[in-house]
Amino acid sequence: MCRWAAYIGQPIFLEDIVSRPRHSLIHQSHCATQCPTAINADGFGVAWYAHRPEPGLYRDVMPAWSDPNLKALTAQVKSRLFLAHVRASTGTATSRNNCHPFAVGRWSFMHNGQIGGYDAFRRDAEMAIPEALYPQRKGATDSEALFLMALGAGLADNPRAALERATARLERLSREKGAAPHVRLTCALSDGQKLYAVRYATDDLAPTLWHRWSDSRAGRAVVSEPLETDEPDWQEIPAGAFCTFEADGAMQIDPFDPARAMDAAA
Repeated sequence: MCRWAAYIGQPIFLEDIVSRPRHSLIHQSHCATQCPTAINADGFGVAWYAHRPEPGLYRDVMPAWSDPNLKALTAQVKSRLFLAHVRASTGTATSRNNCHPFAVGRWSFMHNGQIGGYDAFRRDAEMAIPEALYPQRKGATDSEALFLMALGAGLADNPRAALERATARLERLSREKGAAPHVRLTCALSDGQKLYAVRYATDDLAPTLWHRWSDSRAGRAVVSEPLETDEPDWQEIPAGAFCTFEADGAMQIDPFDPARAMDAAA
């Protein structure tokens, strides 16, 4: 599975999350500990917010640890809110368009996990993307499809409900035409003002997700795995949770229940 890290708070250099910690995202890309796939070498990406509403976006297909441009960028760019991802493909091609994060307008999105048997209902999933958003479909991943479906379901007005509806639709397709495990996911997404994170699975093996507030940075990291093994105050996010994080440290955890969306649509 993929690994990712996100941050919201006072501006910091991207490298403070991406590469400098002992178990940074780049270290996780070739030495992950909390997932079945230890090597994540199918591309990487960073989306960051600065002076404009839309995020900057840098993605490539190289392993994160071998790209000197990524190292140079993260050492020079400061951001108050950013998302970073290293990819382990679950079947789609290794290409720049399939690398996370994805961005449309002011929204950015990244995903770790899988939609079971996606190839068997890929056409159905494509048809669930609203026509107005379909030109934004650049790659072939289930992750990008989930993002575009959530945008079409009202992400800007109610992020939790929109992502529940999009996840419910893919879960239903997986149950009808795909295979178990039907959904395993952690997601991070942002509109440039708040950071949202989700942990969910249809079985007992939801991908791991942690968060930690740093007084010295005046910011919060949200990560697949803790960045430092000797910091005792990392808190695990429970499965079935939708989290809202704000720059001042405020946070809220609500239930994430796609079944509710499926029942409403029935």
